[in-house]
Amino acid sequence: MIQIKDDQCVCKYKTAVALGLFDGVHLGHQEVIKKAVAKKTDKIKPAVFTFDTQSITTKGENGKLKMLITNEDKFKILEKIGVEYVFSPPFSQFKNMTDEEFVKKILKDKLNACMVACGDDFKFGKNAMGNAQSLKTLGEKYGIETCIVKKISVADQIVSSSQIRELIEQGYISKANQMLGYNYGYTLNVQHGDARGRTWNFPTINQVIPQELVLPKFGVYCSKVTIDGKKYIGVTNIGIRPTVKINGEVLAETHIVDFSGDLYGKKLKLELFEFVREEKKFDSFDAVKAEIGRNKQFAIDYFKW
Repeated sequence: MIQIKDDQCVCKYKTAVALGLFDGVHLGHQEVIKKAVAKKTDKIKPAVFTFDTQSITTKGENGKLKMLITNEDKFKILEKIGVEYVFSPPFSQFKNMTDEEFVKKILKDKLNACMVACGDDFKFGKNAMGNAQSLKTLGEKYGIETCIVKKISVADQIVSSSQIRELIEQGYISKANQMLGYNYGYTLNVQHGDARGRTWNFPTINQVIPQELVLPKFGVYCSKVTIDGKKYIGVTNIGIRPTVKINGEVLAETHIVDFSGDLYGKKLKLELFEFVREEKKFDSFDAVKAEIGRNKQFAIDYFKW
């Protein structure tokens, strides 16, 4: 997948462009993106216009917004779906652009779009002046076909990033995964810890969760970790480890079942499957060790179901 820079265009090809923030690239987003991918021919390339994840700090009336995934993970999912070009500039470059300026300067002139796809609640342009219907009207003016995609539901609930964010924060990770269409998690570097778990025969990896990402409910989760292409069962504690009293960073601390080896400095994919219990403070390290053993067995049994 080619990432388009500010000084580049793809004028060699026509493009079918999926439009949206695509925070999480959930099942609803995927429906929009697949409309663009379905237009692919030798002369039309599927593309995505989105915004750099870290450049979005607020949205609507809800104030500060935590992202579901990093740009890196977003791009991996886009490429897997079939997107060949992505333009992901900072939001600040476009916040004062009118709806028509966006259609003319970005969609028509820069991306050479012949077709665009968006959700039925899509907003764009300065102060969100444009919507899906005005996009269709402007598209007709500039020779761009517009496909408006309706929301989808899972288990009688409309799929949305805000709903998924809420489920994750409340610990309903398996329900969030159903709406995402994949298992929620992180691709992060393994950092050095205090190595205490190794002395208990429960070695763990530590991954610091970036501040801009939504935080799952603190506690223990059944998980899986991908190492060199192979998935291993894990049991992950997400939180600030109140028994050990670290520096306050939010960690994903994972014991990986049936694995031994040095993983420091490696970037590993962690997937969360099921919430087990809330994070809690223990009276002793012996109590912590015993609890890890119980959680490990729970995770092993969970993946046997």
